[in-house]
Amino acid sequence: MPEEFVHCTYRMEGKILRYDSEKHQAALSFKEKLSLHLAHSTWAFLKWMAVVLLFITVSLILLIKLENIYFFWFDVPVFLYSLTVGSYLISRFLFASFYRPPQEQTDLPTVTIVVPAYNEGEVIEETLKHALEVEYPREKFQVIAVNDGSDDDTLAVMKRVRERYPELVVIDFSENRGKRPALATGARMAAGEIIIFIDSDSILQFDSIRHLVDGFADPKVAAVTGHCEVANAWTNLLTKMQAVRYYIGFRIIKGAESIFDSVTCLSGTLSAYRRTVLLEVLDDWIKQSFFGRPATLGDDRSLTNFLLPHYKILYDSRALTRTIVPDTYMKFFRQQMRWKRSWFRESVRAAAFMWRKQPLMSLSYYLGLILPLLAPAVVFRAMIYVPVFHHVAPFSYIFGVFLMSALMSTTYLFAKRSNLWVYGTVFCFFYMFILVWQLPWAIMTFWKTAWGTRNYSSARSSDNV
Repeated sequence: MPEEFVHCTYRMEGKILRYDSEKHQAALSFKEKLSLHLAHSTWAFLKWMAVVLLFITVSLILLIKLENIYFFWFDVPVFLYSLTVGSYLISRFLFASFYRPPQEQTDLPTVTIVVPAYNEGEVIEETLKHALEVEYPREKFQVIAVNDGSDDDTLAVMKRVRERYPELVVIDFSENRGKRPALATGARMAAGEIIIFIDSDSILQFDSIRHLVDGFADPKVAAVTGHCEVANAWTNLLTKMQAVRYYIGFRIIKGAESIFDSVTCLSGTLSAYRRTVLLEVLDDWIKQSFFGRPATLGDDRSLTNFLLPHYKILYDSRALTRTIVPDTYMKFFRQQMRWKRSWFRESVRAAAFMWRKQPLMSLSYYLGLILPLLAPAVVFRAMIYVPVFHHVAPFSYIFGVFLMSALMSTTYLFAKRSNLWVYGTVFCFFYMFILVWQLPWAIMTFWKTAWGTRNYSSARSSDNV
């Protein structure tokens, strides 16, 4: 069920319309829809609770920042960083509040969905079925599946899906070539004016493609990315944390960037490209190198950097897909290491041209680059150096992190009306004490291309968030 419905047990009046005694199945009719019942009770309570908590959180953040200014000279590095981070995060939420999705268009372009897969036999069938059954005119729609030399039953599953959907185009590589060549081959064979890339575990909502193409009414728009949520959010603590993080990463971060037409990462889970523009950069993208080494990870962020200097890049919150995230810590750490390596590489590339963008966007981008690089040193100083050598407990710093995490959590609560909101706070502390230390090592080993989410390096190499 959708997150907003999963709260507790409900007692509602209804009647049995029919009952199958052999299958022990019943058709029920309730006096009131569950959505209406929740709108009058649980949802209304959660909305007001979120508003109150947001007000308290923002007020305390402002008070903390005033205190930071007052005590600024007692610990300049920590207080300067705290003030800058606080201002940066609040600006993200403020800009995101002005976000609006593109206006709906009636003249629909032809589209092609390209789905690359390597050893994805367990999930590719579900992905292709959802892609083939989206709400879009059949005469303007095409789906291409690319088997990237899988050594499991991925190809067999694709062919089985094609038996039910003869319109599915299947491309088979005899050996593994990598995700970029797979996507490029699909793009070159595509018949659509708009080419849509999705990951092999992306579950499209039925109206996602219909919304995704609206942004292309502006001829200056080269690409549009959709909104991604976590399909396995309720599995364990780790997936619950990621559910909140994904929402903030898309609706807040990409929403804020989209008002400046400058989304910095087109997510591999669901992104659409204008075919003429994509073909212009395809060869350079495939042959990309960094400091003389082939750049094979971070495909989506890399492709974004080829388009962003000259075109508008948008985000559409209505174009929804769901993805399966790592549910074990080892898989998660591997994914995060890969993301950080590609983030560093592509951020350095983008730094060369982002100054030409709108001033607020440029300033925001460079802060978003510098602050994470400084984070490990600041955390070390606040949590280890100052307590050990100056005998000052880091309560103020921890409270500041808690307030920032509360801003994330209460925003999620307000938007999603979900019990998962508290895990946003958990994730922020998880990041501060554990994930923050990955970045220095990722920078020192940025050239490495192995150690992916799974046991191979070519699949699922997108930076979803």
